[in-house]
Amino acid sequence: MVDKKISSELVYRSADTLIILSIVLLASVYAPSYDFTDGYLAVGLGAALIFGLVGRFTDIYTSWSGRPFFRDEAMRMVVTWLTTFFLLVFIIFVAKSSDQFSRVVLVGWLFTTPILLIISRYTLRAALSYLKRIGIHNRNIAIVGITDTGLHFANSINQQPESGLQVAGFYSVDLDNASLPSTYAKIGGVAELLEAARSGTWDQIYLALPNQNQRFSSQLISQLADTITPVRLIPDNFTHALLHNKYLEIADTPVLCIYDAPLSAERALVKRAEDLIIGSLLLVLLLPLMALISLAIKTSSPGPVLFKQSRHGLRGEEFQVWKFRTMTVCENGSVIKQATRNDARVTKVGAFLRKTSLDELPQFFNVLQGHMSIVGPRPHAVAHNEAYKALIPGYMQRHMMKPGITGWAQVNGWRGETDTLYKMQKRVECDMEYIRSWSLGLDLRIIVATAFKALSDKNAY
Repeated sequence: MVDKKISSELVYRSADTLIILSIVLLASVYAPSYDFTDGYLAVGLGAALIFGLVGRFTDIYTSWSGRPFFRDEAMRMVVTWLTTFFLLVFIIFVAKSSDQFSRVVLVGWLFTTPILLIISRYTLRAALSYLKRIGIHNRNIAIVGITDTGLHFANSINQQPESGLQVAGFYSVDLDNASLPSTYAKIGGVAELLEAARSGTWDQIYLALPNQNQRFSSQLISQLADTITPVRLIPDNFTHALLHNKYLEIADTPVLCIYDAPLSAERALVKRAEDLIIGSLLLVLLLPLMALISLAIKTSSPGPVLFKQSRHGLRGEEFQVWKFRTMTVCENGSVIKQATRNDARVTKVGAFLRKTSLDELPQFFNVLQGHMSIVGPRPHAVAHNEAYKALIPGYMQRHMMKPGITGWAQVNGWRGETDTLYKMQKRVECDMEYIRSWSLGLDLRIIVATAFKALSDKNAY
């Protein structure tokens, strides 16, 4: 399994390096006064090295099975390349070597490379998927436990043949809690399982054990320790929830943090630095646009330019969030009506601002104040929090991180009016997924995705 993973990563890295290097060398042909064998070759090799290093943080070389390509992997590659390019330009600037390179070559390299990287990765992904679909390099697996968890896992594998797994059948154990469909074979009990595990019959064995008998499960896992077959555990819902938490050791005793701050002090410092640096740069660039928006609001409808509303921040701390006024009302009470499609309260200028998310720009001041982050769970009105925390279990856990101007839920389509409980549940699920898997690379991906999505979001009104 490890060898196959390394092999796939090597293919991806080799293709990326070849594209990055070849594009800059080919582009340099159009700058005959420059010696591509010297400066451009060094820049190409440097870019390939930086791209590989940045790619470790943006996870472009991890397993892609089940990952949506254009909404996830392609976006990661664009972010990785942009980060690489601007780091390289910064190094060239500091080294005072910018006069050695053609601006036309560098700009062409900037825009052409990500397109070819995405085409290359999509082609390789499709080729590897096809090989697995026809059975090349597939792994035969067995599932232990005829349970709802095991059957769900088997069905998911059958729906995704590109995963490279083939379910040979199920082993039955005590306290099985589901009936085995005719599409799957029952290949024995515990005795047959142990014999197959010792002889290496299967490439992998997956445990989907019923949780009613922990003593039996512990004994079976101990017995499988003396076999030569890789064994993996499919967690039930309770165990799955615990896996997202971390352990501490206090007074020589391991302690599981069920609900805890998701960021360590060091990671929180990195995120704060991200907010201050990127937030300050964007605010300076956007100030002229914000001045024009203020003028449009003031001259088009009566009322203040800015609108503030109480929101819950980190750990439930209440603060005032700033927005450009988009309505004829400024509600901030115990009952707040969400904006709906064709809402009569929305002004003409406000409709455009809401559609393009420009009404959120004053929140960069909230970011600099420390109440918000550029990326994080969107802050809901206090009145909405009070309503939804009684309807959605764990709803308030989204306040374990600072609220953001944009977030994982917004770039995944769960922005706008939550006229059904299901929509809010999906938004909260995305928020919790973001909190559990936060990284600087993820934030950069969300920022880039937000810029592309702002003008085409049908849920914004």
